[in-house]
Amino acid sequence: MSATNAPAATCPFSGDTGTPAPSSENLRDSVVPGLPQTSAGVEAPVADWVTIPDLYADPFPIYQRMRSESPVHWVPAVNRYMVTSYAACHEIEQDEDRFSADEKNSLMKRSMGHSMLRKDNPEHQVDRDSYGSTLRPGTIKKHWNEIFAANNEKYLGELLAKGPGADFVWDYAAPYTAENLRLICGFHNATQEDLQRWSQTMIDGTGNYADDPDVWDKSAASSAEVDAAIDEMLPLLAKNPDNSLLSGLASLPIPLEAIRANLKMTIGGGLNEPRDVLATTVWALLNHSDQLEAVKKNPKLHATAFEESVRWVAPIGMYPRETTQDVVLEGVSLPQGSRLGVVLGAANRDPEVFEDPEAFNIFRPKKPHLGFGGGVHFCAGTWIARAQVAQIAMPALFERIPDLRLDPSAVSVDAGWVFRGMTKMPVTWG
Repeated sequence: MSATNAPAATCPFSGDTGTPAPSSENLRDSVVPGLPQTSAGVEAPVADWVTIPDLYADPFPIYQRMRSESPVHWVPAVNRYMVTSYAACHEIEQDEDRFSADEKNSLMKRSMGHSMLRKDNPEHQVDRDSYGSTLRPGTIKKHWNEIFAANNEKYLGELLAKGPGADFVWDYAAPYTAENLRLICGFHNATQEDLQRWSQTMIDGTGNYADDPDVWDKSAASSAEVDAAIDEMLPLLAKNPDNSLLSGLASLPIPLEAIRANLKMTIGGGLNEPRDVLATTVWALLNHSDQLEAVKKNPKLHATAFEESVRWVAPIGMYPRETTQDVVLEGVSLPQGSRLGVVLGAANRDPEVFEDPEAFNIFRPKKPHLGFGGGVHFCAGTWIARAQVAQIAMPALFERIPDLRLDPSAVSVDAGWVFRGMTKMPVTWG
């Protein structure tokens, strides 16, 4: 979602040269599943039938077919190998020596700078440690939960004031999570509307596969605005510290370039993930009345619904990696320098791990999903997202509007594949 507003012909993690496309002789059709393979592995099949518009509209049938054929495919449309099995994605997450986050010619680097998200250790850990205690569970409980509750009261009130027919995403979830993020970052010189605009335009830059100059211009303009806002806040927060990320960074010997890149990365994922999980979870519950009633009766199930939603529709559906050497991944041979798309949206619906994986079901046996990544790059904002969505927003929402339902006179829309969520969600009540 989030970048679900980006043009359907974009791909945040492709658009540059790197991995040579396999020839048509590499098609998996010649490989019989279940037969012994050599230690060198087999070559990846070519999924030349996959298109970006189809992925954007609904990627899950595509992922089902891909998983059934091979855990890894070469996909010409996105100029990389797409990894769709749970086992293969998990292996990549746990092995940064063979699968590097520091992808060459990254569009994300061009749009946001070289953030911790595109670094390997030890450089990655230095940047991550610089975020200090701001995002830790203890700080969230002692400081941020009260602020989240106040913000939720404000924007839930605005949703109610707009009345039935209001859009749950843009009239509530987006401004609520953007205001939370504004304060977490320490942008006291900006508005939540600024955060939404910065996030969307810079993410559009990371997905500018078509190399649209207008997209780059908007992304660059937002990037410059963020730089200016950071430059203004750092000296102010050094003298008047608070619990924000910029306040912590102001007292550390961190290069300004790293501060800027990491804050831009945070503006992207830190807004999209909680916004999209909140909307998707509520949309799923409103479509499953039995599960909704169970959640209303047992507040502990808010957290369960949150985690099931992240499994069912991973808000960040794919991220890039690059092989540092020749590797064999789940029986598939990949040469050094191969550009990979780690498709969490597919891994989290792998039937080898999850029973009836296409269904949203808060009653399913608990198994770890990959929605927040893993290994050294496990999402640092996970606890913040859980707090503002599952602990604050959802309980208050269903208490204030117990008869909340989807507007039967308007259609809800979900879209996206690298980022996926609700782009339109009219609701009603009363």
